[in-house]
Amino acid sequence: MVPFLLFVGVFLGGPLYVVVHGSFTTDTNQLTLSNFSAVFTHAEYLDALRNSATLSLWTSLGPAFLGLWLAAAVVTGKPGGMLRRVVSSASGVLAYFAGLPLAFVWIATVGTLGVVTVFLKSSFGYDLTSHFNISSITGVGIAYYYFQIPLMVILITPALEGLKPEWQEAATNLGATRWSYLRLVVFPVLLPSFIAATLMLFGSAFSAYATALALDGGTLDFLPGRINFELSNNVLPGQDRIAMALGAEMILVVLILMVFYWFIQRRAGRWLK
Repeated sequence: MVPFLLFVGVFLGGPLYVVVHGSFTTDTNQLTLSNFSAVFTHAEYLDALRNSATLSLWTSLGPAFLGLWLAAAVVTGKPGGMLRRVVSSASGVLAYFAGLPLAFVWIATVGTLGVVTVFLKSSFGYDLTSHFNISSITGVGIAYYYFQIPLMVILITPALEGLKPEWQEAATNLGATRWSYLRLVVFPVLLPSFIAATLMLFGSAFSAYATALALDGGTLDFLPGRINFELSNNVLPGQDRIAMALGAEMILVVLILMVFYWFIQRRAGRWLK
């Protein structure tokens, strides 16, 4: 445990202390709440929070349902079959395929000079860029789907595998239809795990940074991008403290999500034993 605790203390505890301490102090190291007052009153900071929350919401709900559908199709298939092995391996890789590599692939595929864009233009005369912009909130959100759906598959698969075959047999013997079994047995059992996994997807999208920055170049006002702007591109004194307050705000949001995730997983864990 000692190497692990040292690693966590250096790479997580240290930065956490710097962010929290800086958000509550001034440049002269005096305690203040002015940083948070600015964060929760100025329009640009509230807009950044609203944009991040909106993006995270629809890039978590969509992948949650699509990932559930894909995981259910795999789990109900042949155990140890090619489909399950391929999807499981691909999900483990693609769930972490984010950041600059994903942005590069997205730009090279459907960017202004992307392969698909050029092909549609030269073959059919269709200008994709006039209808779809990878730098827009829609373009960034669709890019998030590429790692959110595989992440959902990883998170929800244990819950699907926890559905025991004898439950369906017992329901059938009692006269239940397939829809009744899904509605009265599967849905109540999977709901806590589904909500918990969706919360994790929301946190993943909320904290994503490199993909959005590489695609929009900082033009879209997201919370991580606003923190980067205040730290590196703003020469006004004290703005680094505003950035730390924004960082503390993100930490608080993620902490709330993790608390809800823990409580919901405790309920869902009863069916996975």
